[in-house]
Amino acid sequence: MATSERIVSYTAEQIQDMRARGESRTDWARVDAMTEEELEASIDHDEEGEIDWSTVQAGIPGPKERLTVRFDIEVVDWFKAQGPGYQTRMNEVLKSYVRAQTSEPVGRGSVR
Repeated sequence: MATSERIVSYTAEQIQDMRARGESRTDWARVDAMTEEELEASIDHDEEGEIDWSTVQAGIPGPKERLTVRFDIEVVDWFKAQGPGYQTRMNEVLKSYVRAQTSEPVGRGSVR
């Protein structure tokens, strides 16, 4: 997969605005026309990485506990800028950290 020589960066707000306007640099017609084999062959696994299926959990999530926490405003603003569901994303980041620190699976009430 060829990479562009022109690297640009955008703020979360700019990306959100571009999505709202329907802007995309992806040729969706070309992607839709590809077979599963062609699509799989087009993925740069060195760049994308492989899925670690040992960490995937299927099932109904366990109960959540309501509590009050304090985060730096920059952290909260960044997650909120990514769009709806920011608390769920924050929870997933924290669960990922716990998984990295322990051998115990996280979820369904396993970590207290």
